[in-house]
Amino acid sequence: MNRLGQIYVETSESGAEINMAPLIDMVFLLLIFFMVTSVFVEETGVEVQKPVAASAGDLERSSVLIALTQDGKVVYGGREIGVNGVRGTVARLLQNRDLPVILIADENSRSGLVVDVIDECKLAGAKRVSLAANRE
Repeated sequence: MNRLGQIYVETSESGAEINMAPLIDMVFLLLIFFMVTSVFVEETGVEVQKPVAASAGDLERSSVLIALTQDGKVVYGGREIGVNGVRGTVARLLQNRDLPVILIADENSRSGLVVDVIDECKLAGAKRVSLAANRE
């Protein structure tokens, strides 16, 4: 296919042949486009036992995920940040755009720790802080 959208068909004694090079170029361009525009879900890096709730909904694709483990660790992106690191981390992530913060707390984690992390998220400027749960 040339710049005007015409397809060249080469003819020979054995029959007509279609030039496949432009088609392959287009496939690679589409592949690059989908790779660049795709959104990957970021994981917290730890396994937690989420509580069960009848009103649980789906997670938003673009969000800040913070995990709270049973033994009191606060984890973001696979590394422990502690309660003191929540405010700086959330403030840095919310610097360019307003994202919801989702806390993935273990069902056996202390409620005081959950409240402390929610408080730190709010002080960092998060407008929406939610708790993750599994559906019944």
